[in-house]
Amino acid sequence: MDGKRLQDYWSQEVDALISTYKQFETLIPSEKHDGSAHHGEDGRFVEDLIREYFSKYLPKGLEVLTGFILRPAVKTGTNGRERKSDSDKHSSQLDIIVFDSERYPVFQRFGDSVIVPPEGVVAIISVKKHLNDGDIKKECEALWVASKLCRTQHSNLSEDKVRGPYLALVSMNSKIEKKTQDNLEWIFSKINEAYTGQEKPTFDDLVGFVGSLNEWSIFKRRPEGKPPSKAEYVNLIHKTGESHLGLQFILTGVLSVFYDETRRNLRRPGFTAFPSGRNHDKSLGKIECNGLR
Repeated sequence: MDGKRLQDYWSQEVDALISTYKQFETLIPSEKHDGSAHHGEDGRFVEDLIREYFSKYLPKGLEVLTGFILRPAVKTGTNGRERKSDSDKHSSQLDIIVFDSERYPVFQRFGDSVIVPPEGVVAIISVKKHLNDGDIKKECEALWVASKLCRTQHSNLSEDKVRGPYLALVSMNSKIEKKTQDNLEWIFSKINEAYTGQEKPTFDDLVGFVGSLNEWSIFKRRPEGKPPSKAEYVNLIHKTGESHLGLQFILTGVLSVFYDETRRNLRRPGFTAFPSGRNHDKSLGKIECNGLR
């Protein structure tokens, strides 16, 4: 198999993305630290830039948004009561939510900022301009919490589960430098630490990608055969001409979830809520009809 054209194309796209950010730093420089003079705006610019790039490549029905996931404890499907003992829950603010807005509704929208139901969430991505020591465990934990909100079914059977959203932590570059341990081994230890001492995560709950777009990638390998009891993580240090790797891993993961067979059987999301036990006031009568459809 070939694919050299695509590798070159994606490398050029990533190089262009990084170049665009460097132009921002050039126009609004800081004399005190790396990046622009406005630290908060600097981070938002990186988020907007990455959202804009992903929007170019994904199917039209997938929107690249930011905001919150709301999981209301209401009926799903025609009579799904799997949330009967739950309470309404929501995520923290998420940098990127890839959402299937063609097939699922949105609770609230202001531009690209939204509150969405979990059923339509295809991917959740945390974005960092610079990846620092404290980011790995913290962001993996936040992604896990959001992932658990997205555990949904496509029937009333508890085992009939929909594949969870793709989870990623992406940065423009890494500031993690360890003197006594390999950097990527240390990062993996922090990924592992995020899932230690709590309930055991499912394979889908585990972060799928952690990486610096133009430096290195750590990704979770898909299991083959029987349900996995462990998830294997591998890394790649990007060589010359391999800046395409990180972007391709993320795009592959997002599309893998979107096209997964468990997501083909649409189920109405939990989107409305009527008071329990509220009966109608009175029947007004009946009108004859000719069958259901």
